[in-house]
Amino acid sequence: MDSISKRLNSYIKEGKTVIVCLSDRYKVSKLENEITSNNLIVTSISNILENKINLVIKKLTSGYIIGNYVVVSEKELFNKKDSGLAYKSNFKIGSKIRDINKLNIGDYVVHFAHGIGIYRGIKTLTKNGLKKDYITIEYKDSDKLYIPVEKLEFINKYSSNEGATPKINKLGGTDWAKTKLYIKKKIESIAGDLLKLYSEREMKIGYAFAPDTEDQIEFERGFPYVETKDQLKATEEIKKDMEKSIPMDRLLCGDVGFGKTEVAMRAIFKCVSQGKQCAMLVPTTILAWQHYQNMLKRFEKFPIKIELLSRFRTFSEQKKIIKDLKDGKIDIIIGNHRLVQKDISYKDLGLVIIDEEQRFGVSQKEKFKNIVKNVDILTLSATPIPRTLHMAMSGIRDMSVIREAPQNRFPVQTYVLEHDQNVILDAIKAEIKRDGQVYYLHNDVASITKLAIDLQNAIPDAHVAFAHGKMAETELSIIWQKMVEHNIDVLVCTTIIETGVDIPNVNTLIIDNADYMGLSQLHQIRGRVGRSNRKAYAYFTFRKNRNLSETAQKRLEVIKDLTEFGSGFKIAKRDLELRGAGNLLSSKQHGHIADVGYDMYLRLLEESIEEEKSKISDANSATEKDNEESVCSVELEVQIHIPESYIPDDATRLDIYREISSVKTETERNNILSELYDRFGTVPKDVITLLDTIKIKNLASKQNIEEIRQVDKKIIFFGTNIKERFVLSILNKFKYNSQFSNGKRPSLSVSLESKENVVSNLINILENI
Repeated sequence: MDSISKRLNSYIKEGKTVIVCLSDRYKVSKLENEITSNNLIVTSISNILENKINLVIKKLTSGYIIGNYVVVSEKELFNKKDSGLAYKSNFKIGSKIRDINKLNIGDYVVHFAHGIGIYRGIKTLTKNGLKKDYITIEYKDSDKLYIPVEKLEFINKYSSNEGATPKINKLGGTDWAKTKLYIKKKIESIAGDLLKLYSEREMKIGYAFAPDTEDQIEFERGFPYVETKDQLKATEEIKKDMEKSIPMDRLLCGDVGFGKTEVAMRAIFKCVSQGKQCAMLVPTTILAWQHYQNMLKRFEKFPIKIELLSRFRTFSEQKKIIKDLKDGKIDIIIGNHRLVQKDISYKDLGLVIIDEEQRFGVSQKEKFKNIVKNVDILTLSATPIPRTLHMAMSGIRDMSVIREAPQNRFPVQTYVLEHDQNVILDAIKAEIKRDGQVYYLHNDVASITKLAIDLQNAIPDAHVAFAHGKMAETELSIIWQKMVEHNIDVLVCTTIIETGVDIPNVNTLIIDNADYMGLSQLHQIRGRVGRSNRKAYAYFTFRKNRNLSETAQKRLEVIKDLTEFGSGFKIAKRDLELRGAGNLLSSKQHGHIADVGYDMYLRLLEESIEEEKSKISDANSATEKDNEESVCSVELEVQIHIPESYIPDDATRLDIYREISSVKTETERNNILSELYDRFGTVPKDVITLLDTIKIKNLASKQNIEEIRQVDKKIIFFGTNIKERFVLSILNKFKYNSQFSNGKRPSLSVSLESKENVVSNLINILENI
């Protein structure tokens, strides 16, 4: 990057004006942080400053020099097609953390066409001397179905309400088709209600904010860290919503510490810089105070009035704040449930932020939404409650997801164990030894003081304190201040830390009786540690000799396994699966989900929504259908196989097959190859062939090809709607070696010179014709 700095600065010394065009905000931010120059500015194409290095967001194929202006594209800047500015985490992939949908032998699975069966592992079959791996599913009467590993998209792990035991289907029977049809009819009314709610929101008229101003760019430059691509993508999605006249209702889901607040602040700035007010509703007084402090610091360079409305304010202060809010003298108001009370009104409210909405009751949220009708609403959550997640995934709400971890961050090392005082004391001493702090969660106010005293006696050199929700606000604020200033080493506390003050120096967490807590709550509390570049530890303990319930065992197993970054979204989905989808629009759907599994239920619901849409607008539906890509099935006479000598564990091989089958882009392909090399060594030829087969499937889908089948040297493309241009190009290029058949199932065949290199030949045909 030093060479780039020198090149750009040399133009400035010659008295020229440099305009660097970059394709997105992430690259602008990254380059801004890595170029050393006093003449660097971030601006827009309409506000170029002379004799400066101007960074602007604009796609440009190649640069040029005209007069006194030097216009630089990414191609010249980095001397290659790829800018090299892609986000990279410093966290090394050691062994991939287990996914929530990991299949174990004996698990129930759902095949879209054949129904519910039992997963019996991976079986390698040999045909014509070629090895190929298949997923084995056992159905009723011990019938077996073998699914090629490249067709994993048709299979999902069965998940439903806790304790539900599904009915195994008969292979080739009609029960499954009847069940799907029955469920679909039952949820048609639900789909109609969802679409009605969505349509009603679309018909509302709200305020359309103007595009970004220079002040907006200046504010975003003030962020002291490099944004992740997901942060920038979420920001752009929110801004686009805000610039529409339809009121926004978007859920921003990102793991704890992934930068949701910064994304929200950019939306807040867009709102208040254009003369509107913003209200931020948070679940606790402590969290309100934290947001207030953060915003005062983040907005300090701008003439924006921010206030806090909570019990931290005296009665007279609250009275003045309420009046100033009504008169428009306050731009941003932050508060807890106090903001929902009848005496609160606004002069010109433009945006509402709801933080950690799962902490609010339904009546509180509905009451607040009635107060702020036709106003943009942005909801933030690390672990959205199942019903909220269900609605977002079903299309009733828009959703943005931040999956990328900030740089220099490590996952929290998590242990689940019987309570062992020696292990706990060793963990506390180890944290204090590296000058860190500890949260010890003991959710029993009656015995919390005794525990704190016992710990103080056991570790006399440590400063131990305690905190719980029944303490006075002033007393709690003093304790938090002491924690921030590192005057407390160990804080024994209740679940008040769930949405507490962000203290990066606290990197060990101990929880007593973790089996009594919910999955999302455990994850949320674990997010209180690991918020810096230091490795963090969490110890989830349960009483000795206690027989855990099956639900508690599953919960603790999930929380232990899901330690990787971005787990909040997965945990919310798993929580939905454990607890059920709940009541959707007041209709009981538990039994319907149990009949087909959660993923299939959601798929049928989405299909019903699309059908309802098509009823409303046949023209639009036809257009969408024309643009829709087919899912292609590929059957080639090649060896597709992950050798057991390469990956011995069946479960891990299945995980890899799943990842490979979901690859859509060249970047994803390269990422998989890098991961495989990093974890297992040189990638075998058969695995490369599998990746190439997936590439063929993706390329063929774009041409609306439904199936590709190899018969000796002949390749046959099947499809009722294969793109005409592709057909004509094949017939023109291969002339006498190609043939089109327009029968009941239209097909296009091509005769190759040899069976050798069929995969590379197919890729060449699909890429270049």
